[in-house]
Amino acid sequence: MPDKILLLPDNIANQIAAGEVIQRPASAVKELLENAVDAGATEIKLILQDAGKALVQVTDNGSGMSETDARMSFERHATSKIQTIEDLFHIRTMGFRGEALASIAAVAQVELKTKKEEDQTGICLEIENSLVKKQEPIAMTTGTSIVMKNLFFNVPARRNFLKSNAAEMRHIVDEFTRVALSFPHIFFSLTANGQQIFYLESGSLKQRILQLLGNTYNAKLVSVKEETDYMYIYGFVGKPDTAKKTRGDQYFFVNNRFIKSAYLNHAVMSAYQQMIPGDSFPMYVLFIDLDPTQVDVNVHPTKQEIKFEDEKIVYAFVQAAIKHALAQFSVTPALDFDLDSSIQQLSSIQQPFTEERRSAAVSTSIFKGFTEKHQAHFIDPGKKAGIKNWRDFFETEGKAQGTSDKAQELSQTSLMSSEGSRFTISDDVSLIQLHNQFILAETENGFILINQQAAHERVLFEKLSEAISGHPVATQRTMFPATIELSPADSVLLEELITDLHQLGYIVEPFGKNTFVIQGTPADVDQGNEKIVLEKLLEQFKHFSSDLKFSKREKLIRLLAKQQAIKAGRQLTEKEMLVLVENLFSCRQANTSPDGKPVYLEFKLDQLERMFGK
Repeated sequence: MPDKILLLPDNIANQIAAGEVIQRPASAVKELLENAVDAGATEIKLILQDAGKALVQVTDNGSGMSETDARMSFERHATSKIQTIEDLFHIRTMGFRGEALASIAAVAQVELKTKKEEDQTGICLEIENSLVKKQEPIAMTTGTSIVMKNLFFNVPARRNFLKSNAAEMRHIVDEFTRVALSFPHIFFSLTANGQQIFYLESGSLKQRILQLLGNTYNAKLVSVKEETDYMYIYGFVGKPDTAKKTRGDQYFFVNNRFIKSAYLNHAVMSAYQQMIPGDSFPMYVLFIDLDPTQVDVNVHPTKQEIKFEDEKIVYAFVQAAIKHALAQFSVTPALDFDLDSSIQQLSSIQQPFTEERRSAAVSTSIFKGFTEKHQAHFIDPGKKAGIKNWRDFFETEGKAQGTSDKAQELSQTSLMSSEGSRFTISDDVSLIQLHNQFILAETENGFILINQQAAHERVLFEKLSEAISGHPVATQRTMFPATIELSPADSVLLEELITDLHQLGYIVEPFGKNTFVIQGTPADVDQGNEKIVLEKLLEQFKHFSSDLKFSKREKLIRLLAKQQAIKAGRQLTEKEMLVLVENLFSCRQANTSPDGKPVYLEFKLDQLERMFGK
């Protein structure tokens, strides 16, 4: 019987390895940019066509390569970064695994041009499917230019799984931003389909942050800088008022390498405790420099997951450094230990506490409520006459004006839930709003309690779903169109969403570089805050998280429904409550909100009677 186990050819082995390293155009961009940084470049240019699907080109003025090194760089596990096993524990470069170029050459058509300063000519290589198709000398300046064309041309299944150009472009911008933030002393540019998106002159870290994340952070950054024998932490954090409802501009770098660490993020959050709401997230760009022997970066091919030798020490340093920085800039809340002088003038302080006063205090109901058993909720029978009918407690100010009309509107209003249960509201009962959060409606055999925010989210979700499917929301043109200036990354995202936003009632048009003009908004949405609405929508869309995979359109309508819905705490008129309840039970699925939470609870008479022991 012949042997079955065979050694795979290099091109097949490279394609398999490429699945881990090169997952999309952004993966190749990251690897090529980091190679340019490791080459000592001071200028790095990135050129794209069709969001990297057709072409990715990275040009640098680094050290370049010899003819032999250029050929060797496309071999698997060939690298100039390490030579011995001990070198793995002293890594200071971005790359070291020797997989990137071999993986790219396995799934794309590659052209490499490179020249060292001391060489008279450079070398040009053309590689396809891991095979060298052409090699010749060329005249060029010192540095390297590598072109990747037609990614996954030989793996159609992988190419079919790529997202839209706008979606892939967002991933590329993310990777570009991380590398450019990490090396502010290097010039970077990004050009896509002939349009320049980034032109980042070399400068300080603060300048680079404002170039990439937007000028809105100007005067809103707090410098962090702490150095010990063990580690050095520096960078910037945002003032508490820059905190957002989503995980936005948060960047950690260890030895200039971007990392993702929920553990260190928790350290930052704990430093902001009591300064921002629990559901908000601060902005930060933080760098940690420490001995490479204290960190293991060889955990994952993306090199974004690392392990610290002593993560508790790092956690404590990060937390302490941020607290110190915020305190230095008078951002942290302070306790005033100076006694208010007006307190000293109170009679309870100035006059002696005599026995007579003591006896009077002991006999009060307040004293008994704190010192005697069963007194905390005791109601004096003699004072019952002062207690109003409980229904009066829930009456709104405007009820007296519209009670008679309202009774006719509600007469025998029959509501059908999505499960088929029919709720009939009696003709002599009004809708009641509880704590500006819930709506109580009496039915023939009990009552229902409706969460007003969840109900409105369900109504809006179904309305917007119809709009996105071909029944556009009516738009009102703005008399004075508002302009909105975004970061380059957000501009790419908004261009991706413009068509769908138009279906949902928002008319947004490009108006120059990274600037848009808002020409119209949904007819049933108040005008005046459309800029805030769009900025918040973009921020939430970028960080939309769910265990389920939603389409771009469904993410958009879910976010808009949540954003436009009536919030808890808003007082509603009886007419508003009636319209909301009727619209709710006209929905296809009235019993749950878009995120699966219950919209209402039904209480039946027999259930209530059992609860009271009848």
